[in-house]
Amino acid sequence: MRDLWEQHRGKWIGAAAGLFFGIIYLFAGFWDMLIVLLLVGIGFWFGKKSDERESALQAIWEWLRRLNDRWRMFR
Repeated sequence: MRDLWEQHRGKWIGAAAGLFFGIIYLFAGFWDMLIVLLLVGIGFWFGKKSDERESALQAIWEWLRRLNDRWRMFR
């Protein structure tokens, strides 16, 4: 069993995540599931910034500034 886990860890985690989000879809619906995924992604991003000892607010500010520079050409 340990060999299966070490050789196919990504497949097991992917299958478990698929099962989890499939159950959310069955009980909550598609749009609610997308909101859950968005919140999980935001939480992961903040946790990653915390692990890297970076300021999440500074990263958001930099992202907004880059987004503003990209959209400037459409004005």
